[in-house]
Amino acid sequence: MSSGKVKTVQLWDKSKDDLTKQLGELKTELGQLRIQKVASSGSKLNKIHDLRKSIARVLTVINAKQRSQLRLFYKNKKYAPLDLRVKQTRAIRRRLSPEDKARVLEKTKKRSTHFPQRKFAIKEFDGERRTNCHG
Repeated sequence: MSSGKVKTVQLWDKSKDDLTKQLGELKTELGQLRIQKVASSGSKLNKIHDLRKSIARVLTVINAKQRSQLRLFYKNKKYAPLDLRVKQTRAIRRRLSPEDKARVLEKTKKRSTHFPQRKFAIKEFDGERRTNCHG
């Protein structure tokens, strides 16, 4: 399979063993190309670039699969590792949950029943504006 560019779509359905084997092959091929580049006047730069990107793709798929397995493992646990938790922003993470926000304390309930919010009606003023004229 070591023919330069690797398509990510093909990597997803492979097992971890196959992926690690392919990663090893790509790395050895990269090492050989680097040696050839030093020995001869480097015309292998494009191939080296493609190999490096292919290695990165394989590693990305391996890591993504590993993270998804960890997410499944920690799904119903009380705590999850920090890198598996949602990032968001610090303020959002510290915000009250919807249940806690909706919860009303006993003291607050009593206060609202015994001292309800008063309603005031303001009479509309329909006259002209009066100015103070001393003169």
